[in-house]
Amino acid sequence: MNEALLESLFIATALMLIIEGVMPFIVPAMFRRTLSKMMGMSDESLRGIGLFSMCLGLTLLYWVH
Repeated sequence: MNEALLESLFIATALMLIIEGVMPFIVPAMFRRTLSKMMGMSDESLRGIGLFSMCLGLTLLYWVH
């Protein structure tokens, strides 16, 4: 595997972990409430949120490059 590609993958993973850790670190009670609300959502709703998130990420990636 290309060294630059591997480095980019590690950077992307690190940034994802940092971003995902911000909410539980800053507002743990809100994070807990959000997770409990998500537990009650249907699979279709969660898939829709996941699809939206992936499309938004791809759009941002395209825009940056």
